[in-house]
Amino acid sequence: MKQTCKLPSRAYGFTLIEMAVVLLILGVMLGWLLTPLEAQIDQRRLQETRASLAEIKEALIGFAMINGRFPCPATVTEPASADFGVEITPCSSGATSEGYLPWKTLGVSEIDAWGEMQKTSAGGMIGYWRYRVDREFSKPFNMATETSNSDKLKVQDSIGNSLTAETQRPVVIFYSTGKNRVADGENADYEGTNGVYQSDVQSPVFDDHVVWISRPLLMSRMVAAGKLP
Repeated sequence: MKQTCKLPSRAYGFTLIEMAVVLLILGVMLGWLLTPLEAQIDQRRLQETRASLAEIKEALIGFAMINGRFPCPATVTEPASADFGVEITPCSSGATSEGYLPWKTLGVSEIDAWGEMQKTSAGGMIGYWRYRVDREFSKPFNMATETSNSDKLKVQDSIGNSLTAETQRPVVIFYSTGKNRVADGENADYEGTNGVYQSDVQSPVFDDHVVWISRPLLMSRMVAAGKLP
């Protein structure tokens, strides 16, 4: 007599609960993988930005050796303009001596590692290097040239400790706005006189990367290159 096989009462396969558990596990594992990857990307961008800042510092000193002054800031935000990325002169007598780094004038990178190329004048200049020069050093200087009594540039930390000497103030300050792509702390507020800038440890509320050139360093490099006295 021919017998027929009976299927088990429970069908084989994944239930919805089992599938949900599998997806949850996969999501957690993916999160573990992505977190180190994001940290690696941030670290790479940080290294690229620091390298660019070092290159900018050398380019600024090189410009000073060639021209006997530092460049004025770039202020044009329209990328179609011939003056986009070019220093706008003169800036020694104007009230505003802060703007963007004139990267075309210096021949350096346009933006930091977190930046976006400006497409229109409404683009926001995201990730473009910020730049300020003491107005006395935006015109021909010599060994006797002192920093401006109008600008009085200063760099400090978050609790107000000065990182620069009052008697030998910075002649140039430039910085990256970092991962959040906005100026933080003291850098967020522009002061036409007594300009205070902030350089600090990296934190969730401060990620700017600030570099400056002091008057003693400038004079030392100029003398070593035979440009002064």
